[in-house]
Amino acid sequence: MGWFLVQFPRRTGRFGRVGAVVAAATLAAIPLAVPAQAQQAKVLRVALTTGIDHLNPFTASLAASTQVGRFVYEFLTIPSAETAQASPALAESWTPAPDKLTWTYKIRSGAKWSDGQPVTAKDAAFTFNRMLTDENARTANGSYVTNFDTVTAPDDTTLVIKTKTVQSDMNLLDVPIVPEHVWAPIKDLNDPKADDIATVGVNDGPYQLTEYKQNEYVKFKANKNYWRGAPQVDELQLLVFKDAEAAVNALRQGEVDVINRLTPTQFDALKGQPNIATNAGPGRRYDEINLNFGVQNSQSQPIGDGNPALKDIRLRKAIVQAIDRQAIVDRVTGGHAQAGTGIVPPIYQSYHWEPAETEKAKFDLAAANTALDQAGYAKGPDGVRAVPGGAKLELRLTGHANRPYDQRLAQYVSGWLKDIGITVKQELVSDDELNDRTNAGKYDLAISGYATNPDPDSALQLHICAARPNAQGKGATTDTFFCDPEFDNLRAQQLAETDDAKRAGIVKQAQARLASQAVNVVLDYQNALEAYRSDKFSGFTKQPQPEGAILEQSGYWGVYGATPAGAQDANATGGSGNTVLWIVVGAVVLVVLVGGGILLSRRNKTSEDRE
Repeated sequence: MGWFLVQFPRRTGRFGRVGAVVAAATLAAIPLAVPAQAQQAKVLRVALTTGIDHLNPFTASLAASTQVGRFVYEFLTIPSAETAQASPALAESWTPAPDKLTWTYKIRSGAKWSDGQPVTAKDAAFTFNRMLTDENARTANGSYVTNFDTVTAPDDTTLVIKTKTVQSDMNLLDVPIVPEHVWAPIKDLNDPKADDIATVGVNDGPYQLTEYKQNEYVKFKANKNYWRGAPQVDELQLLVFKDAEAAVNALRQGEVDVINRLTPTQFDALKGQPNIATNAGPGRRYDEINLNFGVQNSQSQPIGDGNPALKDIRLRKAIVQAIDRQAIVDRVTGGHAQAGTGIVPPIYQSYHWEPAETEKAKFDLAAANTALDQAGYAKGPDGVRAVPGGAKLELRLTGHANRPYDQRLAQYVSGWLKDIGITVKQELVSDDELNDRTNAGKYDLAISGYATNPDPDSALQLHICAARPNAQGKGATTDTFFCDPEFDNLRAQQLAETDDAKRAGIVKQAQARLASQAVNVVLDYQNALEAYRSDKFSGFTKQPQPEGAILEQSGYWGVYGATPAGAQDANATGGSGNTVLWIVVGAVVLVVLVGGGILLSRRNKTSEDRE
């Protein structure tokens, strides 16, 4: 799910669950008065610490919103649970022409939308053509279609996509397919009705969206006609908590059944606890610090208020050299991570970049000090350096105020940079404030990060020139605001390369190029630290298998494959009654929450949220 939980990636809303608790207590007191179907309902409650931006799959960019789309809509293909490689979904098969410019997808017959209309290749053609002709439709997944030439549906079970140049990720297009008869009448995808139940509630995925109350919840029921079979759980609830500690308390008390994005301290404390099982799977995210190197929009106009000294690559490289990534793994993550190198995590080993010994930016405070001396950043009597001919060298470090990782990291980074003569002003702020600052380039150093997909282009495309915002500040999908012709060329080369080994080599070259410019520091790849109530659930489908994550996935396998305690077959298609997904946005303290709102944003820089 890549998310998510805790990041499923996601903000501020709240509602009271007192009524639900009272109702549950009432049912428990009079079980004989309740229909047998209701008595047997199986409920999976998942703890989240973040919110959503949109239900509209075309504009949903945050991880939780993306995950809602995965529950509701089927994709042409999805990463398999076993290996995270492309596997059939709406498309039973896919075949490239000899020139690799034309791809034909065989759409499975018999699938239906929840309103009874058949799912056909024409729905898929509509989805992609809407993205080709409508800028707003490209908000969430536009990078997949920029190279498309034409998309047609010769018949109900055949989809044909022709590309301008070879595109190597055509077997794994991370785009939810929507029903044409529902979405065609919606001319403006920013119209609020694009987030209405009447629109988003027509689906063909594992779950159906049935009710939505902004700032409170979204409800789903199981799709009993889902082609893979209905989930084993009858009801799914995702509850958002103000922080991981509140969610952990709820897990201990049986208020929720599964949680992820635990801190190392929380994870270690839950080990061996009665009725609680823990899981540490390889993560698909990277944590980083972005350096404001003089960022610009897509028209190459400077934006923001970054310290101009950071335009000097010598200064940026000295900062990179002064950050001890292994110490971050050992002391900040408690050993539950791997030291960072490139932007493709090692879970995707074929494309993960490990620099040669001579290329590594090794932690060396003495060498960083020497480099700054030679660059003319002289130390004053107080040990603080000054910009050549200018003021003292002071940098702002921006991060999440409510994230323990950021709090600890900021202390270490501040100390290391002090040792090389740079004063750091820590500015840990709310998620909303951090989002605003980083969107506008108003930072010097910013703690960030991203979830990545199995295909490496999902990571590379965040750093191309075209990903920067336009002059109005819109359209951004960038991470670093990076714009480099050499990197762009490497990104294009790998996308056009169909030989896996050659493509992997180019992907690694692109990562090396990005690292050489010192516009970000990839700090670590944290393990997905999860825990669940073993008295309620005997197991979950992990990705990849056998030792992968339950919730931190590219897909829906963890929740779809949840096996209630006592169930005989993890792959059974049982389940009756209503399946309901409650996504409560905001601060939850067990049963009482306080009010707030959902941030509508096209691009969120919080490392908790982004997909």
